Amino acid sequence: MCAPDGAARSRRVAFVATDRALTVSKKIFVGNLPFAATEDEVQELFSTHGEVLSVNLMKDRETGRPRGFGFVEMEDEAADAAIAALAGAKMGGRDLRIDEAHARPQRGGGRGARPGGGGAGRGRSRF
Repeated sequence: MCAPDGAARSRRVAFVATDRALTVSKKIFVGNLPFAATEDEVQELFSTHGEVLSVNLMKDRETGRPRGFGFVEMEDEAADAAIAALAGAKMGGRDLRIDEAHARPQRGGGRGARPGGGGAGRGRSRF
């Protein structure tokens, strides 16, 4: 589904089953987290504004160390309330950056049609 101006929607849409109906959820970007922060601590911070559906703190692929940011998923209205209420909040002495998460831009993958290149390893020396 596209926005009226043709740009891709920036909201990740997920449907969460409740006892009555399906609801739409929103992902929240949480930046400048203390490296010692845990998913439980982040969930506790956001749960005062509504039900937290998931918390995902990013870690470095190679070292497994925290990267200082993550994502919280909440129902639409609760997410909006949390974003408004937690703007400028502090955790572990650090000012948190809290904003609605946006879809990651498409990155060119694979080899595709790249001009030039090649030639090395075919019996010729490059030097």
